Amino acid sequence: MAPPNDAGDGDDDKPEMPVVLITGCANGGIGYEYCKAFASLGCRVVATDVPDRVPDLAGLDADHLPLDVTSDESVEGAVARVLAEHGRVDVLVNNAGIGCTGPLAELRGEAVRRAMDVNFLGQLRMVRAVAPHMASRRSGRVVNVGSVVGTAATPWAGPYCASKAAVHAATDALRVELRPFGVHVVKVVPGAVRSGLGHANAAQLAGGQAEWRVYREFAAEIAERARASQAGGATDGGVFAAHVARRVMSARPPREIVYGNMTLLFAALVAAPLWARDAFFAKRFGLDKMLPPR
Repeated sequence: MAPPNDAGDGDDDKPEMPVVLITGCANGGIGYEYCKAFASLGCRVVATDVPDRVPDLAGLDADHLPLDVTSDESVEGAVARVLAEHGRVDVLVNNAGIGCTGPLAELRGEAVRRAMDVNFLGQLRMVRAVAPHMASRRSGRVVNVGSVVGTAATPWAGPYCASKAAVHAATDALRVELRPFGVHVVKVVPGAVRSGLGHANAAQLAGGQAEWRVYREFAAEIAERARASQAGGATDGGVFAAHVARRVMSARPPREIVYGNMTLLFAALVAAPLWARDAFFAKRFGLDKMLPPR
């Protein structure tokens, strides 16, 4: 799939462009950078997001389409429209995601469910809609975006880490399940990458949407966790997206793409004994102290 295929439909000299469907493409996010990266490789990009965040893709050979990954009806309708207009989906990039910052003991159930619904179940909805088509063609690539925190969970972001761990487990299962049909499944594990997600997390906390009771002494540390992935060393979103797109569209796509700042650190944390990992995260996020009784 790396080069465009021959169309074979009467346009003898016009190559057939691979169709890449990408979720979570609002301006300023990694999804938007994916759109540019895949388009630069000669793909026909279909960029999607919730209706009020569908990006302006002026200058790119791309379509834009409203899509809510938490709605079965929206997912099925959007995929049906892409198939009607383009005849196929060659690559699905499951990028849509939201953060969920705060202590697990105080986060509202609604916020936790929302994170799982968007980050994990949203990917499964997309796979269910696209996989039968890819399987019938014996061709296709599914790209599920996880995170390094899905391998080593950090404090103050438990639901987000859990949703990404679920993505990793599901992707490992899908990779084997879809292989007999010629469908490649790629797990993307970003490190710290500059994107709109980190800024949205920080803005949510700054807007006063969370008031901690048990953990009010840790408000500053919780806010720091919301900004952690956007620190000065974070990998540029465009650089990250270009790297992923090149590897996904290669002749032999990898099973896993681990890339970005702090990936080596998290690999070391995964290999470390739990006491060492706990000590590192406790110090990093202000949990290395015992509070006196009230």
